[in-house]
Amino acid sequence: MSLLDKTDAKILKILQEDSRTTNAELAEQIGMSTSPCWRRVKHLEDTRVIKSYGVLLDRKKIGQGVMVFIRVSIDSHSEKEAKKFEERVTELEHVVACYSVGGDADFLLQVVSPDLDTYAEFSMSTIRRLPGIKEMQSIFVLKEIKPFLGYPIHSQK
Repeated sequence: MSLLDKTDAKILKILQEDSRTTNAELAEQIGMSTSPCWRRVKHLEDTRVIKSYGVLLDRKKIGQGVMVFIRVSIDSHSEKEAKKFEERVTELEHVVACYSVGGDADFLLQVVSPDLDTYAEFSMSTIRRLPGIKEMQSIFVLKEIKPFLGYPIHSQK
């Protein structure tokens, strides 16, 4: 595990909160000149600590009112079958995240949908037909208490 120094940690916290922060604003907030600040950000990008820049959207305001987590168990635990499932699930627009998990399921999918009827159709006609599915369980989000906004950032002491 690569630990960050305090300056890199400050940079990441600021950019994770607002990726539109300019280099000049960033340099001022962390108390350094713009050239060294830019070099640090560039290094964080080159080493893929910063993978990309983006925006957080309000899913309800873009017509995705339903969020569901789906626990999926597959029939075969062969690498070939798991790969086939992974390839298919990554193609699905409404699956916004997919994780291979341990425990009583093999995968956890995060799905968004405009409404319950659309979700029901998607789950029955698309998810249920993915290769190797043995069992699936839908867990409906009733209220987002703490949505994902970023990762905790820690520096070396």
